[in-house]
Amino acid sequence: MGNNQNALAELVFIGEIVMQSKIAERAAERLPATTDHFDPLEVWCSIQSILVAAANVSKILWPQRKRSAARGKTLRKLLNVDDHNLLSDRNIRNHFEHYDERIEKWFENDCSAVYRDSIIDPFESIWGRNPANRHRKYNPATQTLTFRGESVDLAAILKALEEIRHKCRHLALP
Repeated sequence: MGNNQNALAELVFIGEIVMQSKIAERAAERLPATTDHFDPLEVWCSIQSILVAAANVSKILWPQRKRSAARGKTLRKLLNVDDHNLLSDRNIRNHFEHYDERIEKWFENDCSAVYRDSIIDPFESIWGRNPANRHRKYNPATQTLTFRGESVDLAAILKALEEIRHKCRHLALP
């Protein structure tokens, strides 16, 4: 690819990063679980949108395929994004995206009589203390998303997206 094509590709990727971060921001606006018209489905739709948008940015900056590794490294350098940025870790997103596999594995290995999922709860649940039995949980008070004891701070994800979007401003088209 020539230099002009490389520059255009970089602009396209930067534009996509900006769009994905805006998608996450919009989803975050719909997320609050303390409104008068509380809708648990909207909470999970918003969480999933945030995770997917963050993963899309992650895949641009930290691609899995070897042939795309140089592109990710170039973009991270151009945007001054640390190699170990929070968005480089896609574990929680993978739990949500590959939930079917997690269910199968749970029934094969860790199955118990207690199965709790899609929990929206700012308090420690009385439904068993075993984190392996609490599949997807969101704590709106702390903005913590947990999958079987593994947690991530959604506010921190959103902040990381915002910081990267801010770095894109001087490079992206409006």
